[in-house]
Formats: sequence, C-alpha cells, structure tokens
Amino acid sequence: MTDPHETSATLCFLSAEEILKRLEGGAVTSSQFVDTCLERIAALDAGGTEIALNSIAAISADARAVARERDEERARGVSRGTLHGVPVLIKDNIEAVGLPGLAGSTALVGRPSRDAGLVTRLRDAGAIILASTNLSQWANIRSPRSTSGYSASGGLVANPWALDRSAGGSSSGCAAALAAGLAPLAVGTETDGSIVCPASVNGVVGLKPTVGAVPTTRVVPISASQDSPGPMGRSVGDVALLYSVLAQSTQPGTVTVPTFAAVTNWRTGHPLTDELFDNVLAELRADGLSIIDREMALPKDQEYRDEGVVLFAELLDDLSAYLGERPGSGVHSLDDVIAYEDQYREREQTYFGHENFITAVLSGGRGGPDYAEARQRNLAWAVDTCLTPGLDGVDVIIAPAYGPSWKSDLVVGGHPGPSSPATMASAIAGWPIMCLPLGLVEGLPVGVAVIGRAHREWTIIEAARRIEGIVRRHHALPSPRWSQPTRG
Repeated sequence: MTDPHETSATLCFLSAEEILKRLEGGAVTSSQFVDTCLERIAALDAGGTEIALNSIAAISADARAVARERDEERARGVSRGTLHGVPVLIKDNIEAVGLPGLAGSTALVGRPSRDAGLVTRLRDAGAIILASTNLSQWANIRSPRSTSGYSASGGLVANPWALDRSAGGSSSGCAAALAAGLAPLAVGTETDGSIVCPASVNGVVGLKPTVGAVPTTRVVPISASQDSPGPMGRSVGDVALLYSVLAQSTQPGTVTVPTFAAVTNWRTGHPLTDELFDNVLAELRADGLSIIDREMALPKDQEYRDEGVVLFAELLDDLSAYLGERPGSGVHSLDDVIAYEDQYREREQTYFGHENFITAVLSGGRGGPDYAEARQRNLAWAVDTCLTPGLDGVDVIIAPAYGPSWKSDLVVGGHPGPSSPATMASAIAGWPIMCLPLGLVEGLPVGVAVIGRAHREWTIIEAARRIEGIVRRHHALPSPRWSQPTRG
C-alpha cells in the first residue's frame, strides 16, 4: 500500500537542513510546516485512522502559536538559533510544559511537567516542541516480559514499515514518527539500546551521546551511570544539527577521515543482515576507507548479571528521587509505583508485570550489598577488556546492530529479534554510540552501529557521514510503504 498522503509526504520527508533553507528563503513558513505535520499526524497516527501508528503521545497545545511567533520573528530578521522554526518531537519521559511526561505510566497522569534542561536548550535555539512520543513503559525497565513500544498510557506503537512489526524500544514512538514523516527531528533516551534499537528497525538515525553530554534534569530516570538523551533524525546531518543544540557543541573546524575497526565476532545471527553488513564493508573499503578487522570481547553471563545489578540499584535510588521532587500528588517512590500498579492492575499490568521493580526495591540501591562490586566489575569489563583494546589504533568501531524487526506480541511478550552485542559495552561505560541504516532485508530496515571514545561524538558523526554517503549510493532506503501484516 502506498502512502495515502503523498502531498504532505513531499514536505514532511525533507531533511531538517532543507527545511531550514526553505524557511530562510521564504518558500514555506513554520506555521505551514507545523500545520502539515499536525495534519499528517491526525491522518496517519491516531487510533481509528487507516494507518494508526500510535507513535504520538500528546500534541503541544501551543505548537501553532509558537510557529506563528517564529514566523513573525523571522519576518523582523530575528533568529533565535540554529533550529529557528523547526518542529521537534520529544519522548514522553522528557518533561516539557504543556506535555504529560508520563514515561508510559498512568501513575504520573496529572503531575505538572516543567521544561527539562534539554527542552530549554531546544526552545532557546528556536525549535518548536511539536508533540511527545509514546514509548516502552518506564523505558522498558519494568519487566523481562515487556513488549517494546507498549505502555499503559499510550498503547502499542507500530512500525511504519510493517504495521504488525515492533517499532523497537524504548524510544519507539520517536523512531516510528520519524520514519513516517510526522516530524523531521526527535529526542529519545537510551540506557542500553533504547535509541539504537528503534533507529535500526525503523530505518532512521540515532545517537546516544556520552553520558552527561546532554542534561538529564527532569527526564524520568533509570540509571545515572547509563542514561543519556540523544538526537534522532532521518539523516546523519540532521542528527548532527540536533546534537549541536542538545549538547551545546559545535563540530571542530578541521575534519579528518576516521579510521575504522569492523568487529568480526559481533554478529546479529541473522544471516541476511550479517551478509549485508559484510557487503557494505567491502563497499566502504573499495571507496578508500581504512577498515581493519578485529575481534572484541563478548559479554558473558557475569557481565549481564552485573549490568542488571547496577541498573536495578540505580533505578531504586534515581527514580525514587525523581518522583519525590516532581510537583503534584501521587507516587513519590518506587514502592509507591509498585503499590499503584498493583491497585490498578487491570490497566497497568494487562500484559506484563513489574518484576524488575520488585527486584530493584530488594536490591537496597547503591548502598546494597552487591552494587559496588558489580559496578566496578562491569565498568572494568566494558572499558578495559572491551572498548579500549577494541579502539586501539582506530577512531571508531562498527558492527551490525539489529536484524529486521520482529512481530509484536502482547500476549507472549517482547521477543526482541536478532541483535549483536554492540550496545552493551558503550552503555555500561557511558560512551557514545550511533546507529544509521544499512539498507533493507526482506523489505525491512537494518542498521549499523558506530562506537567511539567518550566525548568523541563529532568523530562518530563524521564516520557515520562517510558510511551514509556510500550506503545511499549502493542500498537505497525508500520511505516506508505502509505495509500490511507480514509473513514470518
């Protein structure tokens, strides 16, 4: 089935860079563009429509008013910054005045939202906060049986490439909305895989920056050591533009061609995905990029256990602290959340429970008996055993990210599809990782992960630009064709 709204697609699939050119040249106004985005959301996203992606959690009530204000400022020759008049989506675990900031839970309904630090940066740069996006509830930390993209407050996000397939998680709505052309830019969050996964399976670009590069104030937390908000878009250039605002960082004037290590033993296990990665590697080398093959450490059971211990302990402390200081009445600790979800079990635990929340409470937090040693062991593995030797003599590591998206299954559980271990070490270390499209496998997008050293985002972005240019020449990635349910 072709896109039923081809006219809006002509404008909505433009890059943010091209939109800015048209805004500055007077070819389109911010009001016209926001109207087009909102019309497309109404036609393609909401329940009961012919598409019903369900990627949008709430629309900003002032989006049109802010767009008019940006147009008036532009007419007077005033520009607030590099995103003047461009609409941006934010994941609904990020607070913004006028948006719910629910993290997918009805427990936070009615609690006033303030502007997160990153939202202030967006507004200061002239961006229009268009809407918030649905996500995996509590950013996918609640249960080992959770279904990616599902939340009690927002329902299940669909993948625009195949509506019965998962949009990944936990930044599900961000990636699905971008792939569907509902807005040019979005801000997701990642603890371990929550930007990279949805970027990969929706065929968009996402960057998890170094932990601390983008402020996490007034962002519903999981783990201070691993949480990072990050930019998402449909091109590397758009992600770079948004990153520069979020991190208040500019690309260095001198740009060198990065050197690469391709990880030979980080495979998805999906034959066609891994074959496509190998083919792209050959094309990158043929184009002159310096790429060596390298084996890297693989996580074992101990690493997975240690990461779980760390995440659950930090979740108990960090989420309770956040809930305690957010305005309004209601849940003010993780214990309160558990009690609330038990009281309203029919709507909060319809498909899966909160086993991980219970584990977190029993952990005792950072002061518990297991946290310190687990964190020390986990960090030593990620930095000393894995990333430092993996990056020896090169600028970035590349590996396939995820195989094609799996079918969503609320009854049985999430069943994430084939993936490599590419996100884990950088997540534990708090180092940056980026994902961009490799191409299509049986009509579904797959991505490549690009990993670098802490605070070397611009090197990663430059490496991704090089990959993107070559991939686009050899492996065209069209817009989603709004597929009906798929086989397999």
